[in-house]
Amino acid sequence: MNNDFLVFDHVTKRFGALTAVDDVTLTINKGEFFSLLGPSGCGKTTLLRMLGGFERPDSGRIYLEGRDITDLPPDKRRVHTVFQNYALFPTMTIWDNIAFSLRLAKLPKAETEEKVDAILDMIQMTEHAWKYPDQLSGGQKQRVAIARALVDRPQVLLLDEPLAALDLKLRQHMLIELDAIHDQVGITFMYVTHDQGEAMSLSDRIAVINRGHVEQLDVPAKIYEAPSSRFVASFIGDTNFFEGTIESVEGDYCVIDVKGFPRIKAYNDKNLSTGQKVALSVRPEKIRVTKARPAPEKGASINVFPSVVQDIVYQGVYTKYWLDSADLRISALKPHSRFLLDQETITWNDPVFVWWHPDDAYMVEVR
Repeated sequence: MNNDFLVFDHVTKRFGALTAVDDVTLTINKGEFFSLLGPSGCGKTTLLRMLGGFERPDSGRIYLEGRDITDLPPDKRRVHTVFQNYALFPTMTIWDNIAFSLRLAKLPKAETEEKVDAILDMIQMTEHAWKYPDQLSGGQKQRVAIARALVDRPQVLLLDEPLAALDLKLRQHMLIELDAIHDQVGITFMYVTHDQGEAMSLSDRIAVINRGHVEQLDVPAKIYEAPSSRFVASFIGDTNFFEGTIESVEGDYCVIDVKGFPRIKAYNDKNLSTGQKVALSVRPEKIRVTKARPAPEKGASINVFPSVVQDIVYQGVYTKYWLDSADLRISALKPHSRFLLDQETITWNDPVFVWWHPDDAYMVEVR
């Protein structure tokens, strides 16, 4: 193998007739915060369990710093897992929970005390050291579970939906703490989640998994702004799809004939030719909604379409609109920067215009 830190090399895992992971090849960098993101049943947890040693691939190999660990039992690979239910020992104090693996490894008492005290200080839990798990909040238990997994400095820390049991505010707080802990320890984190917000917030890179395959592997901004497939575009956030045929090519742009909708101008990032079929993704936040027809932007044309407001949902930071435009329904977001002062009065059944710049449509499917 080469010097890549962690490699899944053409790994496949089946459970009976179900292929949970299908010929997956992944390379993870040392010290990276790497997320496996996808819907339930897509194969992401199976990948995690194979790395942890809890499942064995039917084919393919797994390498850690050039060493083949595919057939090693969990206790022979320096890979630790933080589970969703924390898995703390209820009859042990927090200090003893964290010290457990060090004592198992028969480290000298002084070294064990130094390591446990240091990591308790890092997670700001020193004052809770002699409490028991049932005396802690969910967020505190999560920090202890992470500390216990990190205390003997594994090569990789696996986190399997670690925030799923927490309420929204605590999840948001723990996202910040997880990011800070990763920065402090510098260990490779592999994070499994179905929550796109978590993955986008934490990750250096994300592998989007669908039906056992990697649909896209990239940095969060690229996955959101330049999705490689229709699945990725729809799974990561919300989007509008427009399907049509390239009618003409005008320099860097093309005009698309969309059935049941006016023609759309889009940036021709795939260098398509006349007659090719394409699906466009336009994110709701890229679409503007106004009562008055917008003036053309300087040096660039925009897509402008008459619409009728069908539904409105106020969500604090923004308002979401659903609009009927020709034969299609479009969703759009209007952010709020100042209370009332930045608002046009737009209500149900109002005739409006929806519009966006040609650069804001992204081609996700070409046939």
